[in-house]
Amino acid sequence: MIQKFETPDGLRIVLEKIPTVRSVSIGIWIGTGSRFEEKEVNGVSHFLEHMFFKGTKKRSAQEIAEAFDGIGGQVNAFTSKEYTCYYAKVLDDHANIALDVLSDMFFDSQFEKRELEKEKNVVLEEIKMYEDAPDDIVHDLLAQASYGSHSLAYPILGTQETLQSFSESTLRDYMDDQYTAENVVISVAGNVDESFIEKVKEIFSAVKKSGKERQYITPAFMSEKKVRQKDTEQAHLCLGFNGLKIGHDDIYSLVLLNNILGGSMSSRLFQEVREKKGLAYSVFSYHSSFHDNGMLTLYSGTAPSQLDELYETIMDTLMNLREKGMTENELNKGKEQLKGNLMLSLESTNSRMSRNGKNELLLKRHRSLDEIIDEINDVTIDSTNKLSQKLFGEPYSLALISPSGQLPKGVTL
Repeated sequence: MIQKFETPDGLRIVLEKIPTVRSVSIGIWIGTGSRFEEKEVNGVSHFLEHMFFKGTKKRSAQEIAEAFDGIGGQVNAFTSKEYTCYYAKVLDDHANIALDVLSDMFFDSQFEKRELEKEKNVVLEEIKMYEDAPDDIVHDLLAQASYGSHSLAYPILGTQETLQSFSESTLRDYMDDQYTAENVVISVAGNVDESFIEKVKEIFSAVKKSGKERQYITPAFMSEKKVRQKDTEQAHLCLGFNGLKIGHDDIYSLVLLNNILGGSMSSRLFQEVREKKGLAYSVFSYHSSFHDNGMLTLYSGTAPSQLDELYETIMDTLMNLREKGMTENELNKGKEQLKGNLMLSLESTNSRMSRNGKNELLLKRHRSLDEIIDEINDVTIDSTNKLSQKLFGEPYSLALISPSGQLPKGVTL
């Protein structure tokens, strides 16, 4: 059962007690990411995540690392388009230590100039590393093809130019604007009780509300085609289809559709592209949901000489799925796979913490396992086929990185 608490200013805390385990996972979730950045400070959410580990009034960067290494714990963070998370997983005996260090990082990170400059170089190397991975950056190129100048197209890491402009005041101003009580959720899962939550409430009551209501500007789906010429061994191809927002009534129909299309080894794309034709090692699909929209993405990489055949095979697979629909066997297999993945994820306190934190932050509601399974079981052939006809009957975006920079046969800019 999920228990919910609030500080006087409206910061939310969610607890899932699991007395049968010996671990505790704590996550600080902030509803901000690259989507909520101004263009001139693109990458500040991610850079701020880095700087939280670079020292506080009480602890140096090394002491932060040693605090968790010394108790056999794990600490990390990540930034996405719409949220940032700082989290730790420790033995239940060390929950108070984890809370103390995480809250110290959250409230008292110093952002010293010397550390700022060092970390700018670290993130610059991260950007360069990303640029050296065309199978990664092609997804950023697809975001640009899909969302144009909208902030959902901004790279999470930012750019070399924006990175160099960051100062302590940049970070402080951004935190003042985004790290507010109504925008923060603390998620705890594991072997703790309400007394631990009272400590969380006491500490995080210092976070004040802004009183501002977040404004969303929904992007138009651009369905453009973007190509980058790069000296690579493979041609890296991404297709994007206008998907569904978080919490949409048809979201489980789409999850099952994605699973059947390219979400597993038995999926149609994997079987057609890899197993039957041997065109690619990597081929898959996934769906990304945002507050007010979403995108279904298909990716594959192949030898440049096989790009036309790869594209044709993908489009034939999509057309077949759109016109003939899926089979009952595929649907039932997909449901069992989805339910199995859900059940297995519940064995990890970190997975439960993440699930609860995201649900509270993005949806402000929590469904029981039985409710989710009922929703999965309620998906029908008719609902998935209608969704398939809609998604694959509309214009799509395309991104390609290849040595020649030439689009697949039949595709024009």
